[in-house]
Amino acid sequence: MDSLAARVTHDSWHLIAAGTLITAVLALMAIVTNRVIKRRLRFTLWTTLVYLALHLIGTYVPAVDQFDAETFALERLTLALAVISGGVGLLNPWFRQGLRDGLPDILQDAIVLGLFALVATVKFHDRLALTSAVGAAVIGFALQDTLGNAISGLAIQVDRPFRVGHWITVGAFEGLVTEITWRATKLRTKSGNLVIVPNNIVSKEAINNYSEPEVPTRLSLEVGASYGTPPNVTKDALMTAVRQSPRVLDTPPPDVVLCDFGNSALVYRVRFWVNDFSLDERVRDEVRTFIYYEFRRRNIEIPFPIQVEYLREESRLAVSPERVDRIAGLIASVPVFAGLTPEAHRALAADAVSHEYAAGEAVVREGDAAGSMFLVERGQVLVTIGGGRQVASTEAGGYFGEMSLLTGAPRNATVTAAVDSALIEIRPEAFRSYVLGHPQALSVIAAAAATRLAELNALKQSITAPVESPTSLLQKMRTFLGL
Repeated sequence: MDSLAARVTHDSWHLIAAGTLITAVLALMAIVTNRVIKRRLRFTLWTTLVYLALHLIGTYVPAVDQFDAETFALERLTLALAVISGGVGLLNPWFRQGLRDGLPDILQDAIVLGLFALVATVKFHDRLALTSAVGAAVIGFALQDTLGNAISGLAIQVDRPFRVGHWITVGAFEGLVTEITWRATKLRTKSGNLVIVPNNIVSKEAINNYSEPEVPTRLSLEVGASYGTPPNVTKDALMTAVRQSPRVLDTPPPDVVLCDFGNSALVYRVRFWVNDFSLDERVRDEVRTFIYYEFRRRNIEIPFPIQVEYLREESRLAVSPERVDRIAGLIASVPVFAGLTPEAHRALAADAVSHEYAAGEAVVREGDAAGSMFLVERGQVLVTIGGGRQVASTEAGGYFGEMSLLTGAPRNATVTAAVDSALIEIRPEAFRSYVLGHPQALSVIAAAAATRLAELNALKQSITAPVESPTSLLQKMRTFLGL
């Protein structure tokens, strides 16, 4: 009875302490917005309620009177755990999501457990002294893997070789870090699989972090080209191709190095930078595709292995009469050349060059120096100006680039293949060769070209651009061609 009376005497103090703590926790939960703090405060709230339950049981249930000291100690430990957990949670930012810098969640758990263990050690010092050796041995053997993973997880959070959201390789595993727990690190692979790697394995393996120290990551791929093509020509083609990919960064700039003299080819390494390593396979695919088309246009050969004997298809480089007739028909359908004779159409067609362009590949860019004119034989191209505003699309039978061919004017638009397309190039040398022999054809060409230029200006909505007359355009053509 004396023990019960003593407990009743202290009951009001315990109730006041618990009530104050619960009120403070509820008030803080209403104020803060950080979900991490709220989660720890909820734990504090429930632990405080457990403390109250233990206190009431120990106070008003006579059957537990024989456990007087143990009950009081358990009450205090429960209250200490509630206070410690809530206090550590309040170290995080109150009004924004996330954890405090340098204090990850797993480290906060370690602080809570460490402080609680310290309080428990002080409270049960005598009893722990008698059982610590045996208990440590039993726990060590039973939980050695679990403890190893926990310690490794804590070391990972302290050392921070990677964080959630980083793309890493650990041993044979590669993926995006989605979660770091006490037991394991979880990776999401490129195929969408979830790989769970125990932390003790992570701590033993070499870690390759593609997201540190900087976001851009350098990728590379190797390409073989014929010994018959000079290295500088091949490097220029490779640089042109790699810059076609929209995912390749301009800064740091890509580069190409000649890395080996292979058995059947000169081996070049193309190096470029991307912002998102998870897209490395897609970017490499784009770059390889653009390299193929660029090599085809420049007649740069990717040799077969030297062990394989093969015959080159020389015939595909020659233009058949049927092919010349088809190209001549395309040229005749272009208003700029409609007034020329059939012989002129065939002359230009015989010297024309066929090219293949991949979807998304730029044919010409706005502001480039003057050059060839192109006819769309198959596919579709998009015409854009300024910051990428689309002003037109040209399908099979259409044409573009005539102003650069006729007057030497810089490219006034960017033209990009919308789908895989086949284009016919009319080169300035062939056109100039014809008009030098037939200067009277320039008047007809100038009239048609002036109409085309007016259409382009209307598409640009350029009210300040001067209207080009056939006479002034004819004079520009004569000056450019040296007539």
